Amino acid sequence: MATTTRRRSTLLALLLAAGPLTGQTSRLPGKGLAQYDFLYAGEAMTRDVYIVRSGKVAWEFHDDAAKGEISDIQMASSGNVVIAHQFGVKVVTPDKKTLWSHPADEKHEIHTAQFIGRDRVIFVQSGMRPRIIVANIASNTIERTIPIGAANLANTHGQLRHARLTPQGTYLLAQMDLKRAVEIDEQGREVWQLAAPGIWSATRLANGHTLVTGKNGVTEYSPAGDAVWTLKPEDVKDWRYGSFQVSYRLSNGNTLVNHWVNQWSAPDNKIDGRNAPPQWLEVTSDKRVVWALHQWDQPNLGPSTILQLLDRSARPEEVRFGAIH
Repeated sequence: MATTTRRRSTLLALLLAAGPLTGQTSRLPGKGLAQYDFLYAGEAMTRDVYIVRSGKVAWEFHDDAAKGEISDIQMASSGNVVIAHQFGVKVVTPDKKTLWSHPADEKHEIHTAQFIGRDRVIFVQSGMRPRIIVANIASNTIERTIPIGAANLANTHGQLRHARLTPQGTYLLAQMDLKRAVEIDEQGREVWQLAAPGIWSATRLANGHTLVTGKNGVTEYSPAGDAVWTLKPEDVKDWRYGSFQVSYRLSNGNTLVNHWVNQWSAPDNKIDGRNAPPQWLEVTSDKRVVWALHQWDQPNLGPSTILQLLDRSARPEEVRFGAIH
């Protein structure tokens, strides 16, 4: 965590020194917590997960037993939630029981995970032996491991963050230290890559384009690697956004993007919510903000990294990694 703390302490200091947002918090666009039903978590000093429905916190999970920060979560249609918390990955049931867990190897980290069907989880372990892992949570066995590259094997924390399966059955990874997005098939072959300095996450869109998010903002790339749409910090400067991690393209064409606040760099590790930027913005294609989630009090959702919109008919686990489904 120390590397990230040093890198982002200056940004947080600037944000806090800037004072309150210019009146936005008293006239936030959208419906606040009632805008969407969603699953929420973030890289914070405590491991907190929330489900918001109809504008209220309907479920919360506070993992006091684990270590690390939550970098990724996903809820399946069953209500089970997979959580990648830096030093391990686990699946928690709706009644908050741990269904399955897998610790990271010593001096390794796990920052991303998602379901494949009902019985499998795919995740990435960073460290001296970086690799993709497919686990069968029903039998508690590892079914597949695929070695991947890294720029510096000793830089465990800085190797990789977000990864997601694509509609093509490949795995799209944001390799921070290699400054690229890379798409890997079930056999471990690199089938596509894109230079992306500052990358934190990458997702494949329905139109075949790739949405890349990182410290430079959000960029939508064509399969040929051409930038076809961007959202930069200066496009949302009134909201003081400068620490992008994840973005999602909605069915209406708008884009959701988060701003992460580094709790480790805050005075006494306490974030002043009055001066903190909104955790999420929804931005139109012409870069108008139509929803801002500024939820630092009553309830305080804390720093945000991952948000999953919840549709009761959706089955996010219906994906595949090659023949694994």
